[in-house]
Amino acid sequence: MYKNSLDDTIAAISTPIGEGGIGIVRLSGSKALQMADEIFISKDGGRPSRFGSFTTHYGHVIENGKEKKVIDEVILTVMRAPKSYTKEDIVEINCHGGIEALKRTLGLVVKRGARMAEPGEFTKRAFLNGRIDLVQAEAVLDVIRAKTQSSLKAAMYQLDGDLSKAVEGSREEIIDIASDIEASIDFPDEEIDILTKEVFKKSESVLKRMKALKDTFEEGVVLREGVLAVICGKPNVGKSSLMNLLLKRDRVIVTPVPGTTRDAVEEMINIKGIPMRIVDTAGIVESLDMVEKEGVKRSKNYLEMADLVLLVLDASTKIEDKDYEIGKMAEGRKKIVVLNKMDLPVNIDRKKIKEVFGKDVIIEISVKSKTNIDILERTIAEAVWSGKIRQGEGAIVTNIRHKELLDKSFDNMLSVNELLKSGSSPELISVDLNEAIFNLGLIIGKSVSEDILDRIFDKFCIGK
Repeated sequence: MYKNSLDDTIAAISTPIGEGGIGIVRLSGSKALQMADEIFISKDGGRPSRFGSFTTHYGHVIENGKEKKVIDEVILTVMRAPKSYTKEDIVEINCHGGIEALKRTLGLVVKRGARMAEPGEFTKRAFLNGRIDLVQAEAVLDVIRAKTQSSLKAAMYQLDGDLSKAVEGSREEIIDIASDIEASIDFPDEEIDILTKEVFKKSESVLKRMKALKDTFEEGVVLREGVLAVICGKPNVGKSSLMNLLLKRDRVIVTPVPGTTRDAVEEMINIKGIPMRIVDTAGIVESLDMVEKEGVKRSKNYLEMADLVLLVLDASTKIEDKDYEIGKMAEGRKKIVVLNKMDLPVNIDRKKIKEVFGKDVIIEISVKSKTNIDILERTIAEAVWSGKIRQGEGAIVTNIRHKELLDKSFDNMLSVNELLKSGSSPELISVDLNEAIFNLGLIIGKSVSEDILDRIFDKFCIGK
């Protein structure tokens, strides 16, 4: 079924390429210990194939031959099947972190028959060998990519199986309903009404659970992918200074000269546990300068994509038509109006601001004196979560693949309810029930094709 056999012993460098304290060459498969025997000499003369599981040994990686040339001084760890990451024999060789030592060590095991691992193949084997399900396998990548404590927590709950249990629970309920429907075919007519009412009750219950799970996706996608927050406004209102302050470092050039920022500058930031792609845009003005025009064009493009807009106004000057025009560009987006430069005499008309931007949150700050910055950060978090406190705990849907399959299964169950109400035949109802079961099975890997697995694991780095 799968293009690469599970009988192969695979190998890869499992740490980032470059200089570092250590680098790890990982082997997994039935011949991993045998290959380690051929390239490793321990200090006490022991052989990896005789080492106990979860033991670590000091020694040297050597090239075969009479001279037994030393390649590197290493620590070798053995993890025997089935109690290992892949449920296969695993050997991890901790080398010095230089690329040459790692490449040569990897080359030695490849010469002895190991195959270079594909991206995510160690985790794919953990799935195929039944140690984890598909949701847990995907969560491994989320743990690696987690950018905040909350996103890490959400990934760890998935890795521990919280989402899998929720999906499997709904799937089992639907299987139970399907068995009732199948049984109804053999029931006498007088008992069908009683059974139908019981099935409808069960169907309503599973729909409620599935909807609650579906509704976590908005939170989940924020934790997994972050929020695109765009800082916009006229030139010289303090956008770049605000960006630097939120980043807590000087990322963007700041000068008193209007138009210093001529291109969009994007950075990742953690605000109150929310991973956020924050963008400082070029001041939106009409210009004949080609570079400046391109910067303004990019600013407008970012505004169209933004999940959250920070519209910065200069509180020390009167509001202008251009401020209103920029505000209109952000219509339909969550928006926070930021009145900056409150350390200077205030000339902006607060009453007019409230009239025009009454539906938006308005925050008065001073980047220069760092006034109300914490309030701004809290306001950003509240805007993202719509006032709800989110911790990334429990079963949360963070993956668009899971969401789409949940939606399909939910629609199948809605159809089941309608068919039950209309008194449709059990055979017709069974079609939707079986599709719902199949779609939920695709989430956790009960039914999955090689193409789907390839798409999932191709996103992983080699060595994981």
